[in-house]
Amino acid sequence: MQFNSVNREITIKVVYYGPPMSGKTSNLHAIHLMLNDRNLGHLTVLDTSDDRTLFFDLLPISSRLRSGNTIKLKLFTVPGQVIHAATRRVVLSGADGVVFVADGQRTMGRLNNEFFRGMRRYLADNQIDPDDTPTVIQFNKMDLPDVRSDEEIEQIRQRGVEPVFRAVAIRGEGVLETLHGMLELVFSHLNKRYDFNRKFEFSSEEFFGGLFGHLQSKGALEGAEK
Repeated sequence: MQFNSVNREITIKVVYYGPPMSGKTSNLHAIHLMLNDRNLGHLTVLDTSDDRTLFFDLLPISSRLRSGNTIKLKLFTVPGQVIHAATRRVVLSGADGVVFVADGQRTMGRLNNEFFRGMRRYLADNQIDPDDTPTVIQFNKMDLPDVRSDEEIEQIRQRGVEPVFRAVAIRGEGVLETLHGMLELVFSHLNKRYDFNRKFEFSSEEFFGGLFGHLQSKGALEGAEK
């Protein structure tokens, strides 16, 4: 987290991480489409010829709260290609939270696990404790054939500590639910560390109202597996 005391701006960084083509950029595109124009940031996308994100996408969301503070939420995605491992490490630097976007297809299980381990390693390389970093898991592409069943996802949830969400990001399904779940963890984590309620004079209700009041959800913000 970064705090500009002069402008009373609080900047929070969330990184969407996962294997190639899992839907990281699709999540940001969906959020971008749901943003109120008044708070619409610039979505930067750099693609290669095979439509994979080359470097990173940055989607800044800004909202001024009643307390006079401004929340700036910066959403990044990282490239999936192994040749850009150094870029993935750099983009994870300073992350306040991570959304791990897993491909819901059963055949992608090994690659999901490989990238999850890599994410934890790169966080540690940046002096960020992966065990103390707010993290949620999103199983995306749940509209495709041969995806993991609800029972399989429940077993995965029980083996870990991260909230788990289901999504079809290209249709906007589960996208805001995932982001909301991520920010719940981030707010709780930062509030314990920096005493948001007292130091910055705003509550969780104002925090979420300021951000999500400008988003049009394609479903209720519910369904997280906690």
